[in-house]
Amino acid sequence: MEKIDQIPHHEAKLVDQNGMSRIIRVPIVQELARRGLDFLPERFIRVSPGNEIATPSAHDSGEACHPIPIIDMIKLRSEGEELSKLARASKECGMFLVKNHGIQSEVLSGVRTAVKGFFGLSFEEKRASVGSYSSTDNVGYGRNFVKSEDQRLDWIDRLTMKAAPKDATLGLRVWPQNPPNFREAIEKYVECARKICDELLEALGESLTPPEKNVFLKYFEEERSEINARVNYYPPCPRPDLAMGINQHTDASALTVLIQFENSGGLQVFKEDEMKWFRVEWPVDDGEELLLLVNFGDLMEIMSNGCFKSSWHRAVTQKDVERFSVALFYNPPAETEIEPIESKQIDGVSYKKVVVGDYIKHFYDVNPTDTKEAIKFALL
Repeated sequence: MEKIDQIPHHEAKLVDQNGMSRIIRVPIVQELARRGLDFLPERFIRVSPGNEIATPSAHDSGEACHPIPIIDMIKLRSEGEELSKLARASKECGMFLVKNHGIQSEVLSGVRTAVKGFFGLSFEEKRASVGSYSSTDNVGYGRNFVKSEDQRLDWIDRLTMKAAPKDATLGLRVWPQNPPNFREAIEKYVECARKICDELLEALGESLTPPEKNVFLKYFEEERSEINARVNYYPPCPRPDLAMGINQHTDASALTVLIQFENSGGLQVFKEDEMKWFRVEWPVDDGEELLLLVNFGDLMEIMSNGCFKSSWHRAVTQKDVERFSVALFYNPPAETEIEPIESKQIDGVSYKKVVVGDYIKHFYDVNPTDTKEAIKFALL
């Protein structure tokens, strides 16, 4: 068995406590899994604030299922009952599934083939195919958001691209060249998903009292709104009881659209009213339509003045299976100032105007955290 420090690593740039810029080596999870480890390297073992080992079941095992509401896009266009269902789902859990979305199976299978094709490459082939760039969004292939040498790491490998605006990655080698059709497959899917997001934003405005169709959509300009695409790969993990796929977090986005392949286990949501983690009941493709999961991010909570809360969620690891997901993060242009709708304060809390880019920068400065700390930036 190779030593851990001999296995290929990503490089992460950080600024230490003395203000010095440093490069640290971060183990590549897929390469660890390919070696057939029967133990979990120390940096991936979750540690609680008291420095004792903390399993992913810190609040609850998450074994109980939480049925996520399923919104029918065809009915949403024509039936008031479906609009009421969307309003309830949005206020109660901050996420819902979407069916009859109209994205052709060929488009979704193209994404699946491209994603699996990339992660089927050797590490050397991946590095030759795509670059890695440190920024707020950590685009390219590499480990995201490493802020210290003693930070506990998630059991995940990632690939991130700015998919919109179209010139957002001009001059950057962040789209894989192998498989050759990777960018085409993702961009076709992004174009379809944007239309669904715009429809949902309109519907969410109509679900308010009084209804206002354009109250959220007005911030999303077709040529300048931003969509980040992030591919998540969760290899089999030797000790799922000690590791986390993605630590608990909210998204910084307005809307996040997620598809998953191969395996339906892993995603969990925290229910504040019950103070428990629940496993999200989200079936994978079984020969029928692949369901999309839509999740509210912090920007939606701010725009809705707290009516629609960003969901607190995480991904756990699994021992003998791998899981792929593709997340699209939909945001207004970075320089846009968003304003909370006029509404009754939610639990005595209300929000202020924020500039999208300022909020997202703040979000990544304070995350990861064990509470919804970043959203306090937007509170009155």
